Amino acid sequence: MDGRERRRMLDLGLINDTQVEAVLVSPAGGLTAYYIRGALLAIRNEDASKVVVSIK
Repeated sequence: MDGRERRRMLDLGLINDTQVEAVLVSPAGGLTAYYIRGALLAIRNEDASKVVVSIK
């Protein structure tokens, strides 16, 4: 992930120990909506695949 994409993900609240829940997948499969820090955010699968998560 380049600096611009990384900065955008940080701005969206994707930092260490943030809980993320996938709640909706678009019919075409290009977007997934995630519940992050009290907001519902749609992120392209191409961008979401660059985020590393761990399940606790």
